[in-house]
Amino acid sequence: MKIAVIIARVLLGLLFLVSGLNGILHFLPAPPMPPNDATTFATLLMASKYMTFVSVLMVIGSLLLLVGKYVPLGLTLLGPIIVNILLFHFTLMHGGAAAGLVAAVLEIFLIVAYRRSFRGIFDADPPPATTI
Repeated sequence: MKIAVIIARVLLGLLFLVSGLNGILHFLPAPPMPPNDATTFATLLMASKYMTFVSVLMVIGSLLLLVGKYVPLGLTLLGPIIVNILLFHFTLMHGGAAAGLVAAVLEIFLIVAYRRSFRGIFDADPPPATTI
């Protein structure tokens, strides 16, 4: 199980490191998008520099996974990005979600592997912190 966790961490980390760096440095050519709502939405996100911010979060989250320190924080940063990738492909692009699905499976596997770190999220009535 330990080896599977390391493999999943490295694969997810590399996937988001390359994607995040590409979002900042633009070293991989972007495939042409058909003229539809997805293209308009993506154009707005790129023009407003929103995707640059998301790319920085992707790089930070991926580095946390690759280094192996603060892995739950890295998973927390990457989780909403994966959800948005899947929503974009399922609602606007209607296809091409293979990488997003692979990322989602790896993310869920790692959340289960690190479930003790996420235990407090599901407390219905957590006690308040006693020290500030």
